[in-house]
Amino acid sequence: MAQVWAFLVIVLFLVSSTAQLVGTAWLYSRRERFGPAGEAILGSLVASAIWGLSVVSLGGSNPGTRLFLSLSYLGWLWALYRLFANDGRHNSVRVIRPVVLALGFVELLQLVLIPLATRFAGHAGVDAIIFQLGATFRLLVCIGALVLVHNLYVGASPAGRQTLRLPALALGLMWLYDLNYYTVAYLSNSVPQTLGDLRAVVLLAMAALFALSATSKGGEFKLRPSRSVTFQSVSLLVIGGYLVAMVLIAQGLAYIGSDYVRLIQIAFVVAATALALVILPSPKLRGWIRVMLAKHLFQHRYDYRAEWLRFTQTIARGGEQVMPLHERVVQALADITDSPSGLLLTPGEDGGLVLDSRWQWRGLEVPAEALSPEATRFFEREQFILDLDELFVSGEQRGEAEFVPGWLREERRAWAMIPLLHYQRLVGIVVLARPAIVRKLDWEDFDLLKIAGRQLASYLAEQSGQEALGEAQRFDEFNRRIAFVMHDIKNLASQLSLLARNAEKHADNPEFRADMLVTLRNSADKLNALLARLGRYGAGGSEALEALPAVPCVERVIARYADEHPILLAEQQPCTIMVNADALEQALVHLVQNAIEASEPNAPVLVNVTVDRPFCRIEVVDAGAGMSPEFIRTRLFKPFHSSKPGGFGIGAFEARELVRAMNGRLDVESREGLGTRFIVRLPLEAAADLLEGRNDKPKGEEPPDNAEVA
Repeated sequence: MAQVWAFLVIVLFLVSSTAQLVGTAWLYSRRERFGPAGEAILGSLVASAIWGLSVVSLGGSNPGTRLFLSLSYLGWLWALYRLFANDGRHNSVRVIRPVVLALGFVELLQLVLIPLATRFAGHAGVDAIIFQLGATFRLLVCIGALVLVHNLYVGASPAGRQTLRLPALALGLMWLYDLNYYTVAYLSNSVPQTLGDLRAVVLLAMAALFALSATSKGGEFKLRPSRSVTFQSVSLLVIGGYLVAMVLIAQGLAYIGSDYVRLIQIAFVVAATALALVILPSPKLRGWIRVMLAKHLFQHRYDYRAEWLRFTQTIARGGEQVMPLHERVVQALADITDSPSGLLLTPGEDGGLVLDSRWQWRGLEVPAEALSPEATRFFEREQFILDLDELFVSGEQRGEAEFVPGWLREERRAWAMIPLLHYQRLVGIVVLARPAIVRKLDWEDFDLLKIAGRQLASYLAEQSGQEALGEAQRFDEFNRRIAFVMHDIKNLASQLSLLARNAEKHADNPEFRADMLVTLRNSADKLNALLARLGRYGAGGSEALEALPAVPCVERVIARYADEHPILLAEQQPCTIMVNADALEQALVHLVQNAIEASEPNAPVLVNVTVDRPFCRIEVVDAGAGMSPEFIRTRLFKPFHSSKPGGFGIGAFEARELVRAMNGRLDVESREGLGTRFIVRLPLEAAADLLEGRNDKPKGEEPPDNAEVA
């Protein structure tokens, strides 16, 4: 049995050494993935492979083998230091360089012990002292290296951790295993042969982890601002406590008996290593430690300089791949409280708040009106941050309970509502999700979130002002251009009218004359109607409304596209509406044309005409790609924003204005990937007088259009 085990150990070391040499050759062309640490990692892999081959050929206790082991340790310390150099922490955190130098010096002492062990071999007392010194030096190196690995990973940004995770895991695995190995060696005053034989598995795992790290794509290395000295000290205490526990447990295992000690030691080392690798990198554990340190060791919860730098970096980030400003607004507040996700609600046209943007919160269903106008006025007046957990547990303090909508009450992840105020005007509310480590918001949270919210409100107001200015400039340019168009069309209409009058006098064929007159008069009427619509924009004019059956008006529009695309009148309820026939036809043409362009060639567009008193409800439904909340908010009803090449971008805008001029409203419901539903509501004949009287109110009280994104 012993011979079989010895053969397996040799095979393991040969396989692991070969894997490291092959991995070194494969990683050579990919060494830039590790930044400045690339060459150091390759050299360390070679040194470890040579050590493994020496174990096979010379034996683990041979002076040459021990020399190569020390060289591999020095190489990995240098590689660890160069990993800090990726984001400049080897210069910004001054304690790193002295720690690495001190650990390197301790490891160099092994080179002194190697000739001494050879010189005094056979002297029981001296040999035991040298062995104890060697084990002690290695324990110091392992502890210090684990502290550095911990701070290498914890001090990196989330993007940097994606790249550092596997290299840090490889280094941590090696030194954590050796920490257990040399602890057992120190306590038993002998080499734990079985644990030494299994070190080949660690070498093989390291080669695999570095290979996986080189094939994965990581983000940039950026230093996450933190109170590094405190966290490093806590890391040292945690590892020291782990070592003490290891010593006590291993000492207790010595009393069990010689037949089971080796097996129990192996099982304990495996279990302890697995537990450390699972628990120590846990984000929840790190969050808990961070909260506890901030609560008990610092006068203030936040490092305000660090928070301000991170806040500014998030908002000022630029480039094509960067999230829109409205999503970065949510992220900037979420980073302060370690919230995993959030929503931004901004004012709609009716005075309430609607969903504007999501940040990592895709599954939550938000209604078209996320917050009522009354709730909006309440938050604008009270200007306070609402802790939803405190509200549900302790009850309301300022009467805020009635203004929390049902969809937020049902969402368990909802945690806080932060109003964004600019010159005492509410420009939005950010809803944050509950962080992994839940805590009660205190005065320091409220102060920081309030001032950050005001700063973010100024950014949103500035962007809104820029958009309004740009839109005004484009309208001015459009008005200048349309003046020429109107002039040309007016001349054409006059010419056609004159031609009609002359033809009436001079045409000899009565039938030809009649047909020509009908054609010319229809053309003239349509051109004059177009001029009237164009002249109405910006002039406040309106056209006379008349009672018309709704279904025939819709059928005429469908007939225009019968040969172009399948359109189905799925539901039709007869009703009479107060409209202008040309304006209604033009509005429906815009909506049907958009639905056709959004649909697949054979996917039918559905049109429904139903009664929804006091309105007639006309729906145009397609199964196209759908629209996002941001597109509906910023582009759908904004003139000159066209998604079609060569488009003028006024179709949806004109349709909404035409419907509004007939005392109606245009709503849109859309879901990305499923399709879009445009809903035109026009007053029935019986209710036209009532609705017209309501619309005589000031413009600020006019019922607006809604946009709902499911």
